[in-house]
Amino acid sequence: MQGKYTFQEFWSMFFDKIFNWNAFVEAFPNVISRIPVSLEITLISMFFGLIIALLLALVSINKIPVLNQLRGLFVSFMRGTPIYVQLLLTYNGIPLILRAINMNYGTTYNINNISPLLFVILTFTLNEAAFNSETIRSAIQSVDSGQIEAAKSLGMTNFQVFRRVTLPEAATVALAPLGNSLIGLFKGTSLAFVAGVIEMTAEAKILGGSNYRIFETYFALALVYWVINIVFEKVISFIEKKLEIKDPEVPRKKGLFANPFDHGGRVSD
Repeated sequence: MQGKYTFQEFWSMFFDKIFNWNAFVEAFPNVISRIPVSLEITLISMFFGLIIALLLALVSINKIPVLNQLRGLFVSFMRGTPIYVQLLLTYNGIPLILRAINMNYGTTYNINNISPLLFVILTFTLNEAAFNSETIRSAIQSVDSGQIEAAKSLGMTNFQVFRRVTLPEAATVALAPLGNSLIGLFKGTSLAFVAGVIEMTAEAKILGGSNYRIFETYFALALVYWVINIVFEKVISFIEKKLEIKDPEVPRKKGLFANPFDHGGRVSD
């Protein structure tokens, strides 16, 4: 099929009549101005989500009666329902509960003054806690029992063993999946508009609707997400290298079909 334009003419026509370069460039300041909101949701939700996830993992490992059953129910529900639905439930459910409390107990909780950001952070925190609790549980259970017994033989208490041996070892194992969870959480903040929070995606939606340059605006948004996630990947990789337990230098065969378990003839412990 013969085209109407040459290669050079095609791209000249594309940027003159199809792709609005000015709209693409002008979208960046608007999108970038909302980065703090997206980061705030991500970092606060991840921080409190990890704390709750650790508590849930400990409940699961110690099989505490009743609490373990409630944990299982909570994790199953949060993992089995879309976060979009969870956001709607939180955003609409909490005001209803507060209104019922006001009617029943005569309290005066002001529902209208609750920040939409609070609903979003609460939902993402609980969602992260449910997913990461299983990651942390499996990481803790993967710690070599011999190291724990050795630490106890040195006179450490159970809490000291947990803080100095179990937790650091588990953190090393769990870091990669938790890093993926952080990146997924950051991208998931694009759903915050459900509660009326204007973050990067909501800003792009507003801008694209006003100038009718949807593709150019969302293309700029995609690039901003991509760059920030590259930064996250670099930070996670840096922390992984810091926590990595280094083996002595042993020459290994390299190549696509090399045996990944080949330690240069050394027998692994």
